[in-house]
Amino acid sequence: MKRKHFLIAPIAVTLVLASCGGGKTEGEDDMTTVDTVKTETQTEQVTETFFQVPSPGEMLTFIKMVGGSNNKNVSFLNSPDNQKNYTDNKSKALNFGIYSCDLSYCSIFEIGSEALKYFKTVKQLGDQIGVSSAIQPSVLKRLEGNLGNPDSLSVITDDVYFTSFEALEASKQGPTLSLVVAGGWIESLYIATSLAKYDAKSPVVERLADQKYTLDNLIEFLKKYQSDASVAGVLAQFTELQGEFNKIGEKDAAAATDKSKNVLGGGKELAITADQYKAIVEKIKAIRNSYTLTK
Repeated sequence: MKRKHFLIAPIAVTLVLASCGGGKTEGEDDMTTVDTVKTETQTEQVTETFFQVPSPGEMLTFIKMVGGSNNKNVSFLNSPDNQKNYTDNKSKALNFGIYSCDLSYCSIFEIGSEALKYFKTVKQLGDQIGVSSAIQPSVLKRLEGNLGNPDSLSVITDDVYFTSFEALEASKQGPTLSLVVAGGWIESLYIATSLAKYDAKSPVVERLADQKYTLDNLIEFLKKYQSDASVAGVLAQFTELQGEFNKIGEKDAAAATDKSKNVLGGGKELAITADQYKAIVEKIKAIRNSYTLTK
């Protein structure tokens, strides 16, 4: 089964101290201390905050579903030739996410020869950011054996991304992980907006507007590592992008037939104008190019 989302946790811990008469509530971890006057049970409740973020391939799969299946254009992807220019940890992590998204694009749109190039690039950067154990050489053989099978290619490339994510999480490389996630997400929007022109009724444009909620989620995740200078810089850029998304208005929702739409409380849904779409696209492009373009 192909995983479409991953959960990022734990990133927040809340301590709740409660005085009680004895015993413990099922499901809680108790730490008991003895006082000279009375005995109290201090309950330490750990609350894990999970952030659900889509895989880079989710937006691309959606585009293919709604009419982009014949697309074979790779001109807007980040060229594998640029990989050698990423020498600092920030650019390596961001572009690992970006190249992972480009790999998903080539797999989903059945561009097998390009998928091999991007896999090799992802592997090289992965070795440099500490996820070499997550991308085994055997994966390349799987890719080569499935070049004519887009569904299998998509599963394989999703596995590469999620396995890398899990490796970074397990090794407690939070700042690097947040940069990888940011790079993959911004690239998925960059590709989507490179393929889709504005049309108020376009499902791709509607899906882009819905990314407002994903961006809110991502910003909260980035804030957990904002003491890292690299993450702080990305957070500032994403906050500017959030300002553009926050300009999107609401309209009364039609009869609820499409469960994929984000309908707000009170029967409202997002309504993005041509000017708002243009401003968001320009901001996405500026952010993405600041990560991929080299001097």
